[in-house]
Amino acid sequence: MTRGILGYGVHVPYYRLQRAAIGKTLGAGGGKGTRAVASYDEDATSMSVEAARAALRSFDAPTPAAVYFASVTPPYLDKTNANAIHAALNYPTEVFAGDMVGSARSTTAALTAALNDRRLVLVASSDVRTGRPGSGDEAALGDAAAAVMIGSDDDAPVIAEWIGTSSATHEFLDRWREPGWDYSRVWEERFGESVYKKLVAEAATCAFKDTELSAADIDKVIVSGLHSRAVRSASAAAGVGAVPAVGDLTAAIGNTGSAHGLVALARALDDASPHETLMLINLADGCDVSIFGTTEAIADYTSANPVDQQVAQGNDSLDYAKFLTWRGFLDREPPRRPDPTPPAGPPSERNTGWKFALIGSRDRSTGNTYLPPQRVALEGGAVDDYELVSMSEIEATVATFTIDHLAFSPSPPTIAVVVDFDGGGRFMTELTDADVDEVKIGLRVRMTFRKVLTADGVHNYFWKATPVR
Repeated sequence: MTRGILGYGVHVPYYRLQRAAIGKTLGAGGGKGTRAVASYDEDATSMSVEAARAALRSFDAPTPAAVYFASVTPPYLDKTNANAIHAALNYPTEVFAGDMVGSARSTTAALTAALNDRRLVLVASSDVRTGRPGSGDEAALGDAAAAVMIGSDDDAPVIAEWIGTSSATHEFLDRWREPGWDYSRVWEERFGESVYKKLVAEAATCAFKDTELSAADIDKVIVSGLHSRAVRSASAAAGVGAVPAVGDLTAAIGNTGSAHGLVALARALDDASPHETLMLINLADGCDVSIFGTTEAIADYTSANPVDQQVAQGNDSLDYAKFLTWRGFLDREPPRRPDPTPPAGPPSERNTGWKFALIGSRDRSTGNTYLPPQRVALEGGAVDDYELVSMSEIEATVATFTIDHLAFSPSPPTIAVVVDFDGGGRFMTELTDADVDEVKIGLRVRMTFRKVLTADGVHNYFWKATPVR
């Protein structure tokens, strides 16, 4: 039985911050290029949903037995974040959902657990990274999410067979953050590099021994880690310095932390041909080396949203003051409206299908679609004569809109739109990832899972519209 990657998806946020804007404002920091920035209504959970949706659009995906969520920046502590991903994907209750959070190595933990499982597992990884204003982290890091479906050829065609994984673990001080801190601290880089080089050599040696491969068998190398100096020297330390490395994404979107390895792996798979051997090296409080081999099935696999396409579509006009506001470093005057109230638990639980999965109803007698779902048909008055329909993957057209400068929003003004779904169904929602001068009647949109607001520590997730680009 062949086990490995059945499908994958990536979500790179729409907005970019030009690093030069940091130095221009603060007189220090910044640099060249851009970094990806999660919008004010995105977090690690919502981006994981988008990455998972991209993966599920790419192939005929069966329902997994488990959903694993990995992140250094989870929206919740003392509450399972993966449950919201589970709900947004409309999975049945028997599908397990669990978190692996706290360090950049959490993604490797989730991936390794999934690969060693005999079941079908969806692994989603996401980070919203930041640092002190003007710091190297603020400029170098970025936000993104990636998701991979792990299974066997009994579930679906395996596009990248798992050949083996080896690890080297050692306790040392590299990067750390106490709960409640807004940014991480980092030890002196030369020390960390010297430790990582030894661990890379050890993990790579074990990987080659266990898989009976050599450096000559590796076609591409992907190196991920938050320690930039160690990342640059990792290929040589692993003995594969002459092997082509997958193009570096940090200049365009930044280092996306725990998600970066899977984002880069997805980029490699976007362009991969059958029978390529890929080595993924992840540096995070140790070194983990995983080796995958692409199969004939990858020739028939088409990514629903290729990484390079998302990178190219980014909007690099985000100003630095708005970025600081979104990250909570700049406390700006909100609209003079009552503070938002948190969603209540009981009604949210009763309407999980609508609130998280955007499930509507279609009247059997008339074919009319209702959002939110209705028990009583508006035409004919039929009661409970309907079928539930998923609307999250159906595109729509803006029928009318308004620009609201007074409604409470972390990033005013609010663009409210009424959209008509293809095939029926009208819905009023917010338009996100769009400028005011971009919205118009007839604009084509798709639905995206976002955070509407956070109040009293409760994140209110729902669906918004975003332009089709």
